[in-house]
Amino acid sequence: MKKIILPILVIISIFIMAIYSPKLSADLKGKTKFPQEFVQGEVTKVIDEELMKDPVVKGKFRGGQNLEVKILEGKYKDKTFKVYNSLSALHNVYADVGLKAIFTVREEKEKTTVWLYNLKRDRAIYLLASIFIGAVLVLGKMKGVKSLLALVFTGSIIIYILLPLLFKGVDPVSTSILLSSIIIVVSFLLIGGYDRKTYSAIIGTISGITIAGLISYGFGKIMSLSGLNLSEGQQLLYITKDFKLQIEGLLFVSILIASLGAVMDVAMSISSSINEIYQNKKSLTSKELFHSAMVIGKDIVGTMINTLILAFVGGSLPLMMMIWGYGMVYQQFINIPAIAIEIVNALAGSIGIIATVPITAVVSILLIKRKGEE
Repeated sequence: MKKIILPILVIISIFIMAIYSPKLSADLKGKTKFPQEFVQGEVTKVIDEELMKDPVVKGKFRGGQNLEVKILEGKYKDKTFKVYNSLSALHNVYADVGLKAIFTVREEKEKTTVWLYNLKRDRAIYLLASIFIGAVLVLGKMKGVKSLLALVFTGSIIIYILLPLLFKGVDPVSTSILLSSIIIVVSFLLIGGYDRKTYSAIIGTISGITIAGLISYGFGKIMSLSGLNLSEGQQLLYITKDFKLQIEGLLFVSILIASLGAVMDVAMSISSSINEIYQNKKSLTSKELFHSAMVIGKDIVGTMINTLILAFVGGSLPLMMMIWGYGMVYQQFINIPAIAIEIVNALAGSIGIIATVPITAVVSILLIKRKGEE
């Protein structure tokens, strides 16, 4: 009965968050200065163009195009506008007849302005998401369904609960720990079921991410790092004045979310391993079980640390290329805030993974031995 009740409750909670969160947080969102909408349109004619080959990127152009565009949806559906499309290094969308893209329609002082915003990429995203969901369902079957449900629940907590609360001005540290704990409990119970193996993984994961977050927060303070130094952090500064956002604590939230998946994986692996070892040889002492867990943990930690650090490296690859390309010396680049943040995040997350192993092992052994005594 428990196996049915929890998924139903999770689905209901997702719908409640999706329905009521936008209404309750409507006042927290910034108001646009100009009435505008982003709609799909089609290029019906290229009136004229003045282009040159991009000197840096092969196959791209720079210059400008005068287009005739038909809007396909929204308030101006089926209406035609003349649009000037500027191609630069940052905005480079070449338009040809028949191109369907996203256009911005802005109303300002009884004047309607239209320009080409970006290529339409959502269909490709939906296709890729469908392939992902299909692969999970084929391979995981019912457990795959629960995994997807846990993923949707996690996304809903972040989008509908965490983000509005951060903009409302709540404490990022305590809020992110609380919401992460909810995500961990629900995800593990959905996927692992109600048993001591799951409970020990829950405790180990919460402990691991809390340690990782606190280390990143502490060293961030020591090095005078904050959410301002995160990618797009400076852009947040422009809207902070309109909200109660505590931007200093965003570094903690960032590392908590970034390391959550890896720590969950390690905790469940250790918990499952200890449980399986004990089931096959119940004569083992607590000390022997802990030793076995640490041996297994060494291999798991080695690969997981690589995974986590490489994920951070991949995210900062353009920055690394910039450092190499400009020939920066060690003393110059090591003290760049963005570099320091990536290092802190990677190392703090790795320490959280390392700490998860013994914590999960101890909790698993205590629960298993308690069950044996019962």
